[in-house]
Amino acid sequence: MALRFDILTLFPELFETFGQTSIVGRAQKNGLVDIATTNFRDFAKDKYNSVDDAPYGGGVGMVLMCEPIFDAIRHVRSEGPKGKVILMTPQGEPMNQGLLDEFKSEERLILLAGHYEGFDERIRESIVDREVSLGDFVLSGGEIAAMALVDGITRLLPGALGKDESTHEESHQAGLLEYPHYTRPRVFEGMDVPEVLLNGHHAKIEAWRQEQAIERTKQRRPDLYEAWLKIHKECHID
Repeated sequence: MALRFDILTLFPELFETFGQTSIVGRAQKNGLVDIATTNFRDFAKDKYNSVDDAPYGGGVGMVLMCEPIFDAIRHVRSEGPKGKVILMTPQGEPMNQGLLDEFKSEERLILLAGHYEGFDERIRESIVDREVSLGDFVLSGGEIAAMALVDGITRLLPGALGKDESTHEESHQAGLLEYPHYTRPRVFEGMDVPEVLLNGHHAKIEAWRQEQAIERTKQRRPDLYEAWLKIHKECHID
């Protein structure tokens, strides 16, 4: 059964090309995922199709109102599995490989991508199951974060990449950054491919790649390196 993504957004047109392109497009064509969008402006209650209002207490910006969001989610949930509601927000837990691995087993995910200053807090408290952040920065809306989540989950589904082992050695999959890659030509502008990759000795190649992945992670992401080192040591305790 396909993993269902329902994306609630003010800009459903942003997802049209995304859902038809590259790995996500192929996965949808092959029945691995099903992506649908809902414009929560369709659930506005006034003649102006308003979905936002000024915040109580004053302040800059507009806040998305409860009623159109609640109604949109209830409408989406009226058919098929209930699904988890995921709010895309800078205040959420960081999106990482472990989170993607967890979400890939779900039947349905309802992604709430908002705009403006934020959401009425009662949306968070009453109808959202998880909050996810793309990183410690602020974007104009949650659409890009929703795309990243859909793409990251989709490529983990069996058959999405053509052969499942394609994901096994990628950055973060084993807690380390990925090792360097090289292809033809062997020499380019005086830069040569490492000799170990040319000798056909698979054990030496794997050892070199592991060393490179460890060193690269240590230099570029010491936080990941320390976490990997801790797990590695625990696994080798007698």
